[in-house]
Amino acid sequence: MKTVALVPIKLNSQRLPHKNILDIAGHPLCWHICNSLVQAKGVDEVYVYCSDEEVTKYLPEGAKFLQRDKRLDGDLVKGFDIYDAFIKEVDADVYVLAHTTSPFIKVSSIENALSHILSGENDSAFSAERIQTFAWYDGKPINYDLNDVPRTQDMEPIWVETSAFFMFKKEIFTEHHRRIGFNPFIQEVSGIEAVDIDEPKDFELACHLAAAEGIGNE
Repeated sequence: MKTVALVPIKLNSQRLPHKNILDIAGHPLCWHICNSLVQAKGVDEVYVYCSDEEVTKYLPEGAKFLQRDKRLDGDLVKGFDIYDAFIKEVDADVYVLAHTTSPFIKVSSIENALSHILSGENDSAFSAERIQTFAWYDGKPINYDLNDVPRTQDMEPIWVETSAFFMFKKEIFTEHHRRIGFNPFIQEVSGIEAVDIDEPKDFELACHLAAAEGIGNE
């Protein structure tokens, strides 16, 4: 099975200007996820899908640049359209869609999730954080009974997707137009692995966490 990683990048971020090339832990933000993917066993090729070739100077060795149409940089463009355009250009059996906004995902997490697909056990996988506390939606509790409040350790956990990665067999996307299939494996992440950077406050927090973890001081 051929496995290809896709990292969609645009250099004109709105909420956090120049987000993908901001320095964090000694490297541009976009460098981190690409470097982890390049190291991950089972990933055959890593592509950065960007309209601006300038991005190449911010990438680690081993990451390939594939230029995309500038129309895909529009603020109203859906992720589906970007993934669809890439898959039509680069053929593979399994795709790993990864995002720069989760820079500290571990190589071992990528490898473990991917192994569940390559073994045939699951048709897809995604990273998620386990939340085991009292949760509400639309004015109602969603994981406990108000008349029988459990201990938090006995509750059913809520799984919150992180943006680190979504892995799927080709047909899950081409035939069903989904990035999560019908039998997904959930790769649990927590702490700094679950960091998702979209706004300035997220970036500041990520920088503090990286310093506290000693990332970038190796």
